[in-house]
Amino acid sequence: MSFWEYLDSRHQQLLTDAWQHASVVFQCMVVATVVGVLIGAVSYRSDWGGNLATTATSTILTVPSLAMIGLLIPVVGLGVPPTVIALTLYGLLPIVRNSIVGLRGVDPALVDAATGIGMSRLTRLARVELPLAWPPILTGIRVSTQMLMGIAAIAAYASGPGLGNEIFRGLASLGSKNALNQVLAGTLGIIALALLFDAAYVLLGRLTIPRGIRV
Repeated sequence: MSFWEYLDSRHQQLLTDAWQHASVVFQCMVVATVVGVLIGAVSYRSDWGGNLATTATSTILTVPSLAMIGLLIPVVGLGVPPTVIALTLYGLLPIVRNSIVGLRGVDPALVDAATGIGMSRLTRLARVELPLAWPPILTGIRVSTQMLMGIAAIAAYASGPGLGNEIFRGLASLGSKNALNQVLAGTLGIIALALLFDAAYVLLGRLTIPRGIRV
């Protein structure tokens, strides 16, 4: 069976796996973005706090993804829970780091002006600092998403959702007539999803970043 014949015969299952893969990455990115920006907003004013946040999230990223999921299985079981926890943790570093860099890069004169017109610290953060720090934060989100697209494939080890199941089935049946087709379909599907997500982020950047502060 050729690769195109395999795609035609399995297109429904592949579309389902692709949807699940995209869905779990998107949901984990939403959580990682909220948590990462909060960590950055809390820690960016202090050199010690910023270094601690960056070091902690960097340490998480050094744990092999297969080991991370394996360690989570006895705690939360198989399926979606270990996948979501692992992906969320892995997605933090670029967002935390870029949030800190972006917030520290805001012009102090603008912060002083906002303070001078009576804005509270939270209002200043929400209405002045975070909008100006948004370009590097969005870059961190893009980097995290590309990382999680590949890491999410490992979730199949814990019976997680996504195109990793197609890859693992192919690897488990090496030598069979469709093994290569399965691995190729899963891999190309992940690449296609990564490109679609990145294109969506480019569009989001054009819609949300004023032309004057675009990098």
